[in-house]
Amino acid sequence: MSRERMRGLRGRAIALVLLAGLVAAAPGRAFMPLWDATEPTLQVELEKTLRRLGLSRLIAEEKLSVTLVGISDADCPRVAGVNENVMMYAASMPKLAILLAAFKRIERGEMVLDDELSDLMTRMIRYSSNSAATEVMDRVGREFIAQVLTSPELKLYDREHGGGLWVGRAYAKRAAWRRDPLHNLSHGATTMQVARLYYLLEEDRLLEPSLAERMREMLSEPGVNHKFVAGLHARYPGALMWRKSGTWRDYHSDSAIIEHDGRRYIAVAMVQSPKGEEILRRLIVDLDALIFRVPARCPDPDGRYRSVPARSAP
Repeated sequence: MSRERMRGLRGRAIALVLLAGLVAAAPGRAFMPLWDATEPTLQVELEKTLRRLGLSRLIAEEKLSVTLVGISDADCPRVAGVNENVMMYAASMPKLAILLAAFKRIERGEMVLDDELSDLMTRMIRYSSNSAATEVMDRVGREFIAQVLTSPELKLYDREHGGGLWVGRAYAKRAAWRRDPLHNLSHGATTMQVARLYYLLEEDRLLEPSLAERMREMLSEPGVNHKFVAGLHARYPGALMWRKSGTWRDYHSDSAIIEHDGRRYIAVAMVQSPKGEEILRRLIVDLDALIFRVPARCPDPDGRYRSVPARSAP
């Protein structure tokens, strides 16, 4: 378990007290930041699962990072992670940041989402087109992408949490324009920050609702059948996935919002290994099983827990 996660567990009691006050004071449903949503049972079971899969050495060497977020109950996100704040080279997965920044430009009225731009953005995500990513990045502006990622309202790159999403180089044969300040990576991520991006998208806190829906459309129907997609669809062909992955040499990453058979969750993993694709293909099946097997325990406004029954995977 990472040092950041240990600190997070120690602060959980305080977070729950604050949450109780927020629920009582705020009209409608309260928003729980993922930093405050660690679910102890899910955390223990995730660590057991990773050990059973023979991944302990990769974890100890900080060559594997995993974040799992159950969001079936919108009032009660539940988080588990290992090395979740360890920033790694993420290859194409940070194209998510280019996508978000483009939508921020559109939201401000500074770009128009016409058919040409929509096609570029979709190819960048579904098929991981490097040429499309570079063209969108040039239109949006490198500095603007960094501003969005480090903005106080999003903090998708946050020094206090080990960094996060970063795009410091075009997806082309160009020199890096600015590597990330903490780790000197050109294309980097932490699994927790990628999970936060998906969670904020799900909560309509990333973009206005109409643009959030367009962003989801571009993330849907993955065009590359490997890693999470191949692993989960081999068992559950009807599972819905909103996804972005990345691959470069021994660096493999995948991330998705996944829904099937009454459960919805976010899974993000990065691994540095020659067997990385195979590891992620197997891992997603076990992460999926955890979501179905481990019952959710959600805090009521008075701070006590209520249980959300587990279901057997179909």
